Amino acid sequence: MCNLDQLNRIDLRKVWPNEARDFTKWLSVESNLNMLGNAIGIELELVETESSVGSFNVDIYAQESGTGRKVVIENQLEDTNHDHLGKVITYAAGKGAEVVIWVVARARDEHRQAIEWLNQHTDSSFGFFLVEIELWSIGDSLPAPRFNVVEQPNEWTKTIKLSECLSETERTKLSYWTKYREVAQASFEFLKVFNPQKPSKDHWTTLRCGTSSYHIALLVDTQRGCIGIEFYVPDNKEIGRKAIENASLFEERLGLVEKPFDAKKASGLRFYKEGCRIKGNQDAWPGFIAQQLRWALVMKKIVDELEL
Repeated sequence: MCNLDQLNRIDLRKVWPNEARDFTKWLSVESNLNMLGNAIGIELELVETESSVGSFNVDIYAQESGTGRKVVIENQLEDTNHDHLGKVITYAAGKGAEVVIWVVARARDEHRQAIEWLNQHTDSSFGFFLVEIELWSIGDSLPAPRFNVVEQPNEWTKTIKLSECLSETERTKLSYWTKYREVAQASFEFLKVFNPQKPSKDHWTTLRCGTSSYHIALLVDTQRGCIGIEFYVPDNKEIGRKAIENASLFEERLGLVEKPFDAKKASGLRFYKEGCRIKGNQDAWPGFIAQQLRWALVMKKIVDELEL
């Protein structure tokens, strides 16, 4: 018979006695912010802590990687209350935030309902998250944090609302990236490396690589009937030049013909595969997407090998 130990729940205040000095400082560390981002499905980048909003300060002011959407994070290492709910709304308005994350010890039912109501009555550009933080240990192990998402936007409902305002081409791209996220979230191998973004009406979706210096993007061209991938460097010419110099390696591994680009600021490599009709061909989308997921993993491996 296997010997098993028990999970022990740890009092949050034993690890983080002071919310501002201890917990906010801990959460603002990149690896911990990534842990929260993974829980809610958004890649987060720290802007600053204790960011001014009039005469108040929001605990953490961040942004979504790849989109620049403003994010406010309010921490409360106790049961939720009306005071902090008011702060959440005030900080969101003061910062013009599109993503609001309320991290708490325990969410009371009335505040769950309030966050649910906000998600139901705002459009697709806004998202409100209510997240409980827990600490657990096994035997004498160090405490391990766990984020539990209590309330979050209903992406399906918000996608429907968004699609009502779009052109036919934009609706097709939104549907394609919705299917992409569904396929990607079912791929354990892909999720070990990347965190798929929520669906959009754009012709691309971004995959962060753990740095702001560059990213990978998956592409779709509904007019030409193409799918693609690119290595995108926003403003680092040295990295862009090194990638372009190794274009043949990317071509060989991906099995695609590269199209380098070197603009005033941005540079990188772009690859397309033609003969992939998107419009009116939904049954083929899972196959197209599976191919793009494989390309992304191959490209990330090349980027790591080149130490870009």
